[in-house]
Amino acid sequence: MGKIAAAVAGLVALLVLLAAAGAGSLLSGFGGGTQQPNSSALSDIPPDYLILYREAAATCPGLPWSVLAAIGKVETDHGRSTLPGVHSGTNSAGAAGPMQFLLPTFNAVVHRTPPPPGGANPPSPYNPHDAIYAAAAYLCESGARNGKDIPGAIKTYNHADWYVAEVLTQAQAYVSAAGLGAETAPGPAALEAINYAEGQLGLPYEWGGDGPAAGDAGFDCSGLTKAAYAAAGITLPRVAQDQYDAGPRVPVGQALEPGDLVFYGTPKDIHHVGLYIGGGQMIDAPRPGKAVRIEPHRYAGDGYVGATRPA
Repeated sequence: MGKIAAAVAGLVALLVLLAAAGAGSLLSGFGGGTQQPNSSALSDIPPDYLILYREAAATCPGLPWSVLAAIGKVETDHGRSTLPGVHSGTNSAGAAGPMQFLLPTFNAVVHRTPPPPGGANPPSPYNPHDAIYAAAAYLCESGARNGKDIPGAIKTYNHADWYVAEVLTQAQAYVSAAGLGAETAPGPAALEAINYAEGQLGLPYEWGGDGPAAGDAGFDCSGLTKAAYAAAGITLPRVAQDQYDAGPRVPVGQALEPGDLVFYGTPKDIHHVGLYIGGGQMIDAPRPGKAVRIEPHRYAGDGYVGATRPA
């Protein structure tokens, strides 16, 4: 055990040095495996879990360790939760262990992709080593391989849009570094706006809609962003063009931050706006016939103009 403890301490020391000296190499979004944990990750994630997240994510090309860690955080606070089903038994939904697997799902995953030596024999969902490697394998086979569909893989883990948004936001918070070319963690107002927008996922697009609180069934794009920031105590103009004009603008080339508003069209003819939530994703009310949803903020022919930072 002394050697294991020494190895853990040595890795943590190395990660601290990397975070301090190599933070400039952090990648924006979730596109690569070279992201280093920031001070928030180092202080929040138990060292043995951090090692497992990073090593398990490496078994799936394109799966960022921060996404795996964010799931562990959201599910059980990295195994620290004392709720039923974390350390024994199951919760009311039948989920077990630090990564909250349904037992049939866990058994099927470890049968298809057995975890490497180092866990329980046979593999157990309560063993952090087995649970984290199984979660990586499950995400990988659900769309995370080669970064193909990270949000889709997360939604397979838990079939809720709010869950996807919460995991993406938490993952970004573990790798952000203000002023170093990477996205920062959302501030209080931005987080409040994001939380509000998450709560509107699935509502219908409605032209001119300001949401149920205003008596409307749903939102249009600028109605959603206005309502999101109103929940954070920040007043925005009603239409997308005026929101863009109100600024303040994010300088060209500067990394986006969760909570930024992203705009499309031309500077004098803005036709769409979304709320950036990190990891290259936004929440928006896209168009008639489509519900409020999470989707990439950049795509071929998107007409992206720029961003503002109301918070």
